Amino acid sequence: MSKIKTIGILTSGGDAPGMNAAIRAMTRTGIYNGFSVKGIYRGYEGLIHDEVKPFTTEDVSGIITRGGTILKTARSKDFMTLEGMQKAYETCQKEEIDALVVIGGNGSLTGALKFGMEFNFPVVGLPGTIDNDVYGTDATIGYDTTLNTIMDCVDRIRDTANSHERIFFIEVMGRDAGFLAQNSAIACGAEAAIIPEEMTDEDQLAEFMKRGIRKSKKSCIVIVSESPKCGALYYADRVKKEFPEFDVRVSILGHLQRGGSPSARDRVLASWMGAAAVEAIKQGQRNVMIGIRNNDAILVPFSECIRTDKTVDKRLIKVLNELSI
Repeated sequence: MSKIKTIGILTSGGDAPGMNAAIRAMTRTGIYNGFSVKGIYRGYEGLIHDEVKPFTTEDVSGIITRGGTILKTARSKDFMTLEGMQKAYETCQKEEIDALVVIGGNGSLTGALKFGMEFNFPVVGLPGTIDNDVYGTDATIGYDTTLNTIMDCVDRIRDTANSHERIFFIEVMGRDAGFLAQNSAIACGAEAAIIPEEMTDEDQLAEFMKRGIRKSKKSCIVIVSESPKCGALYYADRVKKEFPEFDVRVSILGHLQRGGSPSARDRVLASWMGAAAVEAIKQGQRNVMIGIRNNDAILVPFSECIRTDKTVDKRLIKVLNELSI
């Protein structure tokens, strides 16, 4: 393939605080290193329909403080087909885009892998998801900000829980991974976290109640990972039926977890990853994700990061159980 001159950037899947910091870093690092940079709007859908704009340093001025993504994002069913990917490739040819950087979670990186393999096209990924569930990196873009948002919300709810002697079941995002629930529970001093990693034969609610909540506490906080079947509402209903002496409430935090200005940690993480992505392209890398592991930027093959599950450290579950007595 000819020498890479132009880098295309897109954000895909759910938005995450810090994506704009990554876009800014890649744009400015790319221009500094002699590349042209083009922003692709609305993810893979925008790549299919040629929603592309040349980016300058001015286009990314001031965006590091903003949540969400200035490039917008969308989920594209068309890109899942060979015909859709063919149109996306034709857009790259038309716009003279020689390499692509994709910021997103597991689904977005899966699409990046398929596209890169199908058309022998250089693609580099950045892990952008609030769930922190991408294998190969200690942290994902947006996770720290969301964790702090949850902590702020739960701290406020705690005041009401104590005042009214209630049990609050608070539902957070993370349908398939319990990082947000487990770590926010520790950070907020919650009495328990119910997470998908522990959804085995063990009844997490029964274990929680057995630890002594009925004997020693009249109010408490339980953080629950979202689930279509076993979310906060499910557990609250069970407590009402099985332990009617308790006053139970539910708070579903929902999409407020996604928004907000990114934390300092997410801004630094995203900037570091964005600069590393440009460096990877300079080195001729393809089909790799930028990860941070043990405070070092590394390259993780797409095939590894999307096919390997990242799970909560079991030691943190033990820590929470011991601290919640």
